[in-house]
Formats: sequence, C-alpha cells, structure tokens
Amino acid sequence: MIIYQVFTRLFGADRQMCIPFGSKTRNGCGTMRDFTAKALNEIRSLGCTHIWYTGVIEHASKTGYPSFDIPSDNPDVVKGEAGSPYAIRDYYDIDPDIANHPKVRMHEFELLIRRSHRAKLKVIIDFVPNHVARQYYSDAKPKGVRDLGQDDNTSQSFSPDNNFYYLPFEQLHLDNIMSDSTYEEKPAKATGNDNFTAWPGRNDWYETIKLNYGIDYLSGHKAHFSPTPNTWHKMLDILLYWAAKGIDGFRCDMAEMVPVEFWEWAVPQVKAAYPKIIFIAEVYNPGLYRSYIHRGQFDYLYDKVGLYDTLLSVCRGQSTHTITDCWKSVDDINGRMLNFLENHDEQRLASDFLLGDAKAALPALLVSSLMHRPFMLYFGQELGERGMDEEGFSGRDGRTTIFDYWSVQSIRRWRNRGRFDGKLMLPEEQALRTCYQQILRLRERDVFANGAFFDLMYANQHLHRQYAFIRHTKKKFAIVIANFSDTEESITLNFPEHFFTFSRIKEKEEITLTNLLDRKKITVPFSATKPLMITLPARLGVVLS
Repeated sequence: MIIYQVFTRLFGADRQMCIPFGSKTRNGCGTMRDFTAKALNEIRSLGCTHIWYTGVIEHASKTGYPSFDIPSDNPDVVKGEAGSPYAIRDYYDIDPDIANHPKVRMHEFELLIRRSHRAKLKVIIDFVPNHVARQYYSDAKPKGVRDLGQDDNTSQSFSPDNNFYYLPFEQLHLDNIMSDSTYEEKPAKATGNDNFTAWPGRNDWYETIKLNYGIDYLSGHKAHFSPTPNTWHKMLDILLYWAAKGIDGFRCDMAEMVPVEFWEWAVPQVKAAYPKIIFIAEVYNPGLYRSYIHRGQFDYLYDKVGLYDTLLSVCRGQSTHTITDCWKSVDDINGRMLNFLENHDEQRLASDFLLGDAKAALPALLVSSLMHRPFMLYFGQELGERGMDEEGFSGRDGRTTIFDYWSVQSIRRWRNRGRFDGKLMLPEEQALRTCYQQILRLRERDVFANGAFFDLMYANQHLHRQYAFIRHTKKKFAIVIANFSDTEESITLNFPEHFFTFSRIKEKEEITLTNLLDRKKITVPFSATKPLMITLPARLGVVLS
C-alpha cells in the first residue's frame, strides 16, 4: 500500500500571483474536477495504490454560498480565509469550495470516486471524530437524523446523553485570541483539544468544540459507556454514510483522543457491512498503539514519534543504529505501522526548517518506503516542494497551508493546467520525481510486496551513516543500503550466518547483482565468511537484486 495524500482544494489551484489572506475570488481554488483521468494516472504512475483526499467534507469557512443556503462562518472562529478542514461544519456534506457546481457537489464527489477507481486508486477520506466547528449545523443530514447537540441539556456540564461538554451559564471568551470579538456562545462549550474552560488561547483549537463520547473529564475521567452514549450512534451513522458512497478507507484524525471503547464498538460494525474498508489511526502515544490495533481494530497507525522522528534525526547526523532500535520497539505490530516523511501537519523536508534540500531525504525514502510497512507521501513531496510561502494564517512555517486559498508552485508547474507535459517543471523537480517513481515502484516487486525483512545492522556495528537490510522471499532477495552521508562512501558489509540459516538462501562465493536504481551490475561475495565491499553514492544508496 502506497498512499498519496493530496490537499484537495490546492491541487488544481493555478493562480500564479496569490496574496496573503486572499479570498477565494482573489487567489482561486482547485476543485474535484481537477483530478482528471490523466491526473490520477500520473499519481498512479508513482506506484500509488490509494489516494487520500484531504479536506473534502464541509468545514467552517469565511466563504459563503448564499445561493445554496450555505452561510459563511463567523470569522472569529475560522482559521484562515478558507478555514481548517478539521473544523467540520456538516458531517454529511461535501465542501462547496471544491465543487465546480456547488448544487451538485455530492454528485461530483461520487464521480471523483469512480474516476479514482478507474485509475486503480482506492479512495481514503478523513473522519474527524474528536471535534467539530463551533457553528456546526448539518443541512444535508439524512431524514430522521438528529443534529449534534440538538437534544443536549446545556445546563449540565456533562451528561452521557449530550454530544458536547458545556460550561453552564458561562459565555465563551476569545479575549486571549482577539479583541472585540463578535462571536457569541453561551453556554460556552469545551474546546476540541480538551480545554474545558471558557477562555481558550491562541494555541488552542479554539475554532472547534469537543465531542462527548461518555467520559466525564472533570470527574476523574470517569467513563459512562452503558447504555451506549448518544454520540457513538451518531458517529457510527456518519461512518456508514460515507462507506456507502464507495470509499475504501478512513484516516481517523486524532483517534487517540476518542476512547478506544468507541472504536472497539464501531469499527467492527462498519467492517461487517463493508469488509474491505480500512481504518488508519492518527495516534502519537506509543503506549496506546496495541490497544488501538487489537481492541480498536485499526488496520494501520501513523508512525510519527517512531520512524519519522528517527529518520529526521539520522538525516541530521544521528547514528543509523537508532533505526534498528526504533522498529524493534514495535516489532510485534511492524506491518501495521504506516511510514511517511511528510504530511499536512509536518514541515516540508526541503523547507528551511528541516533539511533545506529534498535530495537530503532520499536515503530516508529508501528506508521508509522499502521496509515491510505501508508508505504514504504528501503531494509535492516528490517534487521537492519547500512550503516556504507566507500564505496568510499559516504563515511562513515550512508547511503547505491547510487554512488559506493558495497555489502550490511545484504542483502548478507539474500540472501545467492539466497537461502534465513537464514543460514548466524545473530540472531538479523532474529528476526528483523520477527518483521517487523509481524507488516507489520497486514495491511492486514480489520481494518488497511480500518478502520478509532482515536487519543487517547488528553484524555491522562499524556503520553509523549507512543503514542496511535485506528483503527476501524463498527464492529471491534484495539488499538495501541507504547512505545518509553527504559524501560518497566506500564500505564493507557483513552478512551474518544467521541470515542464511533463517532465510534458507544459499551462500555464494560470488554473485552478480543489479543495482535497481541505476541498472548497473556488480559482482560481489554473498556469504558469511567474506564481506561485501561497495561504494555508495552520497545521500542515496543502492538496491541490489
């Protein structure tokens, strides 16, 4: 599985001269129709199997569509002009910004699913279960569905029958964020990042309100799960609603902030109706990993605080032996960890805040994408997008904005208004994309798709800027050596006796292997008695098979 995460409204945005805090009219906005058959085939050509359309469900925005009875939200509780895709305004609707014709936006989404499937890409969307926009209201909910908060007893700070948490008789104060706010909320509701006061701060998720899954946070986190809380039923209905549209998976935002008991209850019910659907959890606490896999029944978890953080540290000079320590800490669930080097939350690899050069991350790509795990990349990563624009609310922070109307330069050059002819791409963008394509498509080979993983580092304690491992089946193998050094390096690599015993692959005094990255052949020993000697290119490596 290789997931291509794309921020939907930015993909087709072609305006060359955007201004900070620009409106949709001024800066433009991409739509679902920009994902043409040609565009999707280009994404598929990278070796991607899934596409995660980020930001498709209707969320809070300063842009209104009065002709379609979609008002703008109070600007005091919207981050940026376009708004955060994680401040959901209507769980049952598609965001009108990304539709060519807002009146038929759901139909346009259904067509997008069909086009994606025709391109052999499975579709993933966000499920945001922990919080919603301050002005949440669903005008697209199915008949008979009661809206979130519609039946709440707002005089109670907590009730298992309530969908939100309240601060009775207290008004929400935004004084810590802005002066002279015009937004009124009384009683105040708890803020999405578990802030149970009426005074959220600038660093809080102040544009959102926390959903109540039956845990009384103000009384020692006491759980009230019987009878089943009202919110559980409402959220299960939402999951089933989107699953029925034909999507293939959910990426569940901040899943760890929702009790595992809910997932234990809901996920099996969704999978009973849609057996092939997958659930990916954003979980950052390693202490919760196994609970959310075994009890919550998630298929995959983000590996952010593990391999992502470790690989960035190695790129900056830390010993490669820490990679071994990292995967060993989750060895029992390794195949369930989702690797990535970029996503919408993290700074771009090529930004001034991280590595400053996309090529510096290529050895990390070899490791992250060719291990025995699924992999995800973020749109523009394969082009070396730097994320160094100052778009508005997002600021110049090394990230591609999720709050503003903007145009991503590298994507715009690659797309060339839907032609994808390469005419506008910079030479370094072309070269990097070719390299990404070359590496990621290796995963289609049986040895990487189904092969076992064997770490060689315990037999090569002398290596600190290189990381080596083998992927193997019963008959075939591939040796991956990533070189994190800024210079070309000549190394010796030892093969332990245990590898040949474990894999049942026969030792050979000499074997001719092909480096799959440049197609050059090399004749080397492949045994436990004689080390392999090889010269590695700077900031890349070799894949020998």
